[in-house]
Amino acid sequence: MEQKPDPEERVRRIIHVDMDAFYASVEQRDNPELRGKPVAVGFPGPRGVLTTASYEARVFGVRSAMPSVTAARQCPGLIFVKPRFDAYRAVSAQIHAIFEEYTDLIEPLSLDEAYLDVTDNKQRIPIATEVATLIRARIKDVTGLNASAGISYCKFLAKMASDLNKPNGQAVITPKNGPAFVEGLAVKKFHGIGPATSEKMKQLGILTGADLKAKSLAYLQEHFGKSGAWYYNISRGIDDRPVRPDRVRKSVGAEDTFMTDIFDLDAARSEISPLVDKVWRHCEAKDLHGRSVILKVKYADFQIITRSRTAAAPFGSTGEIVATVHALLDPLFPTAKGIRLLGITMSSFGDETASGPTDQLQFEL
Repeated sequence: MEQKPDPEERVRRIIHVDMDAFYASVEQRDNPELRGKPVAVGFPGPRGVLTTASYEARVFGVRSAMPSVTAARQCPGLIFVKPRFDAYRAVSAQIHAIFEEYTDLIEPLSLDEAYLDVTDNKQRIPIATEVATLIRARIKDVTGLNASAGISYCKFLAKMASDLNKPNGQAVITPKNGPAFVEGLAVKKFHGIGPATSEKMKQLGILTGADLKAKSLAYLQEHFGKSGAWYYNISRGIDDRPVRPDRVRKSVGAEDTFMTDIFDLDAARSEISPLVDKVWRHCEAKDLHGRSVILKVKYADFQIITRSRTAAAPFGSTGEIVATVHALLDPLFPTAKGIRLLGITMSSFGDETASGPTDQLQFEL
């Protein structure tokens, strides 16, 4: 049965703040010689992958997660800059402090974006668009960086709105306009619908939000399992998820792309411990105790496979995780195809009754 809004329920005011080309903008701010030039944060060479790119580079089609060789070919004057995550975390802390001037209901998604519930904000400003404007101005004043924002009555639409007037802009989607906005949107642009799901929807004749809305709940659950209810609701502009300051991470991962393909089991095993150590350090710092480990393997032909194992109790040491990953890795050898990337992800940190897109923190070595 379709949910209907309760006329007695107060409309929430949700802001999604998203920094513009965050890592690249920090680099351009700190190095005047990079300003106005196409900048890519990442490592050059045949195995490099971009973390992000400046807007000067994006006009050439350069984007996040693009192989460095492809980016350099599309933008011959592209300047590669090594990531400085300590600097990005420091700026992120400044931005978070600004959020706290307006609300305590802050749900970070990454270093450069967060949801804020400003329904009852500390400044007692009744109009959320005004709050968003003030926050963006404070970020610019304190950090010298530009932020974009989306304002709406729910998280899904606030996230979608923040992309409408990028860079350095903001947009609002009202309760009155929300359902129509979703109906006219291509499903491939929905937050939380990736390429694989988008392609599956295309095969089912679902190209727009209106197409998605036309499908029954039973139909969507038949084809998309537990995500079916989520798709059913967002196609109607319904997202009741609260902004959760105490949000529990769904997973923590690390991966490494190698300079040369790996064919030997011992060589692959030697790459596991550094990945596990990185994930373990972050989990310890956040007091996260996971029961599941996922091994990701990307072959030279870019085929990706995953193998996972879930224990009855949380892993107690890096040694336990390494041994588990080895048990997942070993059956993949011998291999005729070289391995270009290995990744490790920890999950099952607690009760995970997720609704909507999952939250994953991913590192790249």
